Amino acid sequence: MTDTRRKASLVALGVLALGVAFWLFRPAPLTVDVASARRGALRVTIDEEGETRVRQRYTVAAPTTGRLLRIEVDEGQSVAAGTALARIEPAPLDPRDLATARARLEAAVATQRAADAGLRRAQAALTQAKRDASRAEQLYRAGTLSTDAREKAKLAETSAAQESEAARFAADAAAHDVDAARAALLATSGPNPPVPVAPGGDCGSGRPCVVARAPVAGQVLRVFEESERIVAAGTPLVEIGDPASLELVVDILSTDAVRVSPGARFLVEDWGGEGILEGRVRQIEPSAFTKISALGVEEQRVNVIADLGAPEPRLGDRFRVEARIVVWESGDVLQIPASALFRHGPVWAVFVVERGTARLREVKVGHQAAFDAEIEHGLDPGEVVILHPSDRVHDGARVAPAAN
Repeated sequence: MTDTRRKASLVALGVLALGVAFWLFRPAPLTVDVASARRGALRVTIDEEGETRVRQRYTVAAPTTGRLLRIEVDEGQSVAAGTALARIEPAPLDPRDLATARARLEAAVATQRAADAGLRRAQAALTQAKRDASRAEQLYRAGTLSTDAREKAKLAETSAAQESEAARFAADAAAHDVDAARAALLATSGPNPPVPVAPGGDCGSGRPCVVARAPVAGQVLRVFEESERIVAAGTPLVEIGDPASLELVVDILSTDAVRVSPGARFLVEDWGGEGILEGRVRQIEPSAFTKISALGVEEQRVNVIADLGAPEPRLGDRFRVEARIVVWESGDVLQIPASALFRHGPVWAVFVVERGTARLREVKVGHQAAFDAEIEHGLDPGEVVILHPSDRVHDGARVAPAAN
């Protein structure tokens, strides 16, 4: 009996010694970065650089060939409609140039008729959009229309108003082109001496002039020709627009453009001032273009045009901005940092920390943002996942969270 007890004691002592040795010489747990699954707001955006642009701009061109006198208006100067911007001493026209001038006048008249028709269509569309928005507002207040449908009706009204404004601008510009073409023809044709466009429209010493005038009120955005020189008909002279009426233009990949729809939220960051400016996408242009990236790769890109919700007077034409187009957002989803995800065969997976041990867990991923991802299935709120898992992390590995 004594020998049996002695043997049992020796076996127990040996097992204890082996346990102590294993405890002392076992590998230390891997130190890993961790994060907890949590519920909260998630927003998926397309982030790109963009620029502001005057919505309606007009380039005043030389109505006839001749000597351009020095332009006296300055960039940034406010001008009224009809203000004289440039004066040109017309050169005599030969029969061929005279025929060209007459054809230009006929083309300008045709363009004016088309612009007037477009204006009438735009005004009719605006009237209908206002009616639709009014009905949508009544239905929304009665509780029979969703918030999304109401916002779409308001967006349609806003877009129709802008289209009407653009059509009116185009009609005014077309009328101005007709006047300029007719004046150029009168000033350089016929057996009589050239006729100035308006009383006092001369270049000094009784020399007649063709006067290029501002078609609309606005500010001078750019002066293309400051010095006196000979110019051909159609040469750009001055660009006019209203800096208070800005739109935002961002070119994005064509694969991203299919995810954007009119009415999507548009956030402007890093524009130089405080806060974030908000707007709405008005248009996704139907045609893409090729652009060379910074890495020398050809990309097909599409312009997305948006309007600011409120004017920002500190922004001007062609100012650089950082834009974020919201393609999806929710106020309450289960999410984890995207750096915890990795591919496990055909599915997504994460390592979950359970009592100091890494456990492989397959998950179903929903929407993915730049830094976070929605988890539709496979995790519960509060569970801890490993970030940036290395090849040393495997199912069953001992891990320890890194100290913050």
